[in-house]
Amino acid sequence: MSVLVTGAAGFVGSHLTETLVREGHHVRALVRYTSRGTAGWLDVVDRHVAAQIEILKGDVRDAQAVRRAAAGTTRIYHLAALIGIPYSYESPDAYIGTNIIGTANVLDAARDLGDKLERVVHTSTSECYGTALSVPIDETHPLQAQSPYAATKIAADKLVESYHRSFGLRVVTLRPFNTYGPRQSTRAVVPTIITQVLSSPRVRLGNTWTTRDFNYVDDTVRGFLLAGSAPAVDGRVINVGSGREVSIDQLVTVIGRMLGREAVVETDSARVRPPASEVERLIADTTLARNLLGWTPQISLEEGLQRTIVWIRDHQDEFRVAGYHV
Repeated sequence: MSVLVTGAAGFVGSHLTETLVREGHHVRALVRYTSRGTAGWLDVVDRHVAAQIEILKGDVRDAQAVRRAAAGTTRIYHLAALIGIPYSYESPDAYIGTNIIGTANVLDAARDLGDKLERVVHTSTSECYGTALSVPIDETHPLQAQSPYAATKIAADKLVESYHRSFGLRVVTLRPFNTYGPRQSTRAVVPTIITQVLSSPRVRLGNTWTTRDFNYVDDTVRGFLLAGSAPAVDGRVINVGSGREVSIDQLVTVIGRMLGREAVVETDSARVRPPASEVERLIADTTLARNLLGWTPQISLEEGLQRTIVWIRDHQDEFRVAGYHV
């Protein structure tokens, strides 16, 4: 099968691309052009895998580039997005361009493929739900835009819904909760805690009483693969999460214990979200994923954290620990 992955150079996208190649698919990877000529995390995948990836440099905001990338493919996995929540407060226009206009470009390119296209798998986020009004959170939970990032992802999800209802586009929306694992940057809380505990007993964080639902990247990738091939899921939104609620305080304790260190948490005001913007509680109901995809998480939080710690220890030179980088 000929497959397009947008956002293939990123954390989850690189893992998905690598897995698709290993499963025997021809994978075209759309990665954002830079003058350095790099392909993000695809530059570090196994060389035998990398040799089989067709890499195209471009930008999802460029409709022509997206059409060229999509031409001749039979399935599209759309992961390209700006994802750092704090930066969305500073530059919302950038998120509108990439997350909304970029998604519209992907959908239009998919329409051009007509009956040759089997499906688009669109990537959403649990941030669309905002703070849980009821738990666990199922797909009927109200959508609450508590950050500019969340607003653009909700808009993208609704564009996807409209293209399915208006044009019959075969598309499914996967809504991952907090994915973590190797290759994730310190903009996310798990690598932030691990890198800080490895370098110092002091861990500087924002609010630590908030809770999240952490899902290891291999489980998330398996959700994408199943969503791409499962029957009768077009037009659906499907959660992918562990179903386990963990506070950031608890996460620090678990990671500290694994590293044999007692971490002391200090509040860094720069990392605290605006009060009305803070998502206080997330925990997934994955009944639909189980019933429609046959998906359940396979890797526990403890096992996933251990794998992530091992990888970060082997790549400490690639992380900036000092200071806070939005």
